[in-house]
Amino acid sequence: MPFSADYEYRIINLPRGTGRSEARQLLTEQAEYGRWELARVQLSFGGGRRVWLRRRIMRVERTF
Repeated sequence: MPFSADYEYRIINLPRGTGRSEARQLLTEQAEYGRWELARVQLSFGGGRRVWLRRRIMRVERTF
């Protein structure tokens, strides 16, 4: 996955026993309060999930 300079990324590993509702709640909280969006999900052979979240970097310029 090519990483862009315009975004920052966070990778979350969800273990095998994580239920669908628990995962949805976790990702919803990240999106709502941290302004993260879902970029990619990778399923492993063991049943775990690796989730990539991204958000746009806000660059602020000085005004004085």
